[in-house]
Amino acid sequence: MNSPMLLSIVVPIYSEEKVIPEFYRRTKNVLAELGNRFDHEILFIDDGSRDGSAVLLKELSGHDPQVKVVSFSRNFGHQFAITAGLDYARGDVLVIIDGDLQDPPEVIPEMLHKWEEGNKVVFGIREKRRGENPFKLITAKVFYRLIRILSDIRIPMDAGDFRLLDRRVVETLRTLREENRYLRGLVSWAGFAQVGIPYQRDRRYAGKTKFTLKKMIRFAFDGILSFSDKPLKISAYLGFLITLVSFVMALRVLIGKIRHPDMLVSGWTSLILAVLFIGGIQMISLGILGLYLGRQYREVKKRPLYVVAETTGFDDASGGEKPESVDP
Repeated sequence: MNSPMLLSIVVPIYSEEKVIPEFYRRTKNVLAELGNRFDHEILFIDDGSRDGSAVLLKELSGHDPQVKVVSFSRNFGHQFAITAGLDYARGDVLVIIDGDLQDPPEVIPEMLHKWEEGNKVVFGIREKRRGENPFKLITAKVFYRLIRILSDIRIPMDAGDFRLLDRRVVETLRTLREENRYLRGLVSWAGFAQVGIPYQRDRRYAGKTKFTLKKMIRFAFDGILSFSDKPLKISAYLGFLITLVSFVMALRVLIGKIRHPDMLVSGWTSLILAVLFIGGIQMISLGILGLYLGRQYREVKKRPLYVVAETTGFDDASGGEKPESVDP
């Protein structure tokens, strides 16, 4: 008799001690409903939590051998926590889900059904986003549509990191060690058969969001600049257009001066506005170029994507040694 498939649940955690017990309870209930179809492991990635999350996770691992914990030496960020989950998970199929319970674990069985139909990636599409303010909803819609326009690959709209990945996809992603990580784009870039399922995103169960406006802006830049050079092309086209307009205006002034040599000099206000406008465009273009160069600078240093302080719940038989794809 064939042994059941192993399902890995990867959960990035950053200061979520108020949510962890309820997340664990609901997730274990969902896994219990799967019966003997799947063995499972729940892999928590503690992204340098500043509350009691680390202690709580160790206690869970002590009571449940299917709970494993990878603790970072400091806060490296959500995308790097997911990357560590991909590195350490052993499952034939893997589900990435945030630990704040906005993405309901009860959707996992439907994802597994789609996977059993032959899909290698199953991503959740947020039909409704409860508990989020209008500013967040509007900016999210703008971002997903902007990246769809600018990106060179087709990235699903309104889909976050809540998704199922087949082992073949995981192995592909483990080879991609770029520092400027936008995993939703990397998954789309990897290809394979992908399908989305709609779901309703819940309110945060407890605590406050750790995804600040500053992090949102940086994440948006990572998503756009990592998968498109169109901002550079746009700045080049704009520079060409301004040069053409400037040439036409200079020609017009020259012809006017020839036809009317005694014409008084006028138009200082418009001249200053034109200079300021062109200077602004130049600064924006240099800024865009600087963003690309800055990302290249970080890539060539080849630093590790994250640093693990300790692991809990692993042993030699279950993959406790550092995965081969993890940076030294």
